[in-house]
Amino acid sequence: MRYAVVAVGKLKEKFWVQACAEYVKRLGAYAKVEMREVADIDPARAGGVEASRAREGQEILAAIPARSHVILLAIDGKQRSSEQFSAYLDELALRGKSDLTFVIGGSDGVSPEVRARANETFSFGPITLPHNLARVVLLEQLYRACKISRGEPYHK
Repeated sequence: MRYAVVAVGKLKEKFWVQACAEYVKRLGAYAKVEMREVADIDPARAGGVEASRAREGQEILAAIPARSHVILLAIDGKQRSSEQFSAYLDELALRGKSDLTFVIGGSDGVSPEVRARANETFSFGPITLPHNLARVVLLEQLYRACKISRGEPYHK
């Protein structure tokens, strides 16, 4: 499996960088993982929220590998338990979808073009997570899914 995570904004605080790096390292035993950051655009400098969302959207689309199956993280997306998420990733792999890209948009959401490019949406539930934390949670859930898929022990 190959996972790409395309996220708007740069991780600034050391603890976010370290947390993501730890899960990327752990995931390395199961999959190839690539983190791709795109610049967040200040709406005040871009001519408004729609303009900044459009510019971020162009960068997101450019960062998505060509034949990747795209999963957009969105509050209105499909919710799955960790076990269901693991089974779904296995199902995608069996269907020949071994190149997955997860997109985490900016604080104002994503452009309609990014939403249209997504093959599906996924949600961690109705809560709102800071984008930095969403990255860590995503990476942890990918790691957990790999452990579940292999029948390996993991904290419950």
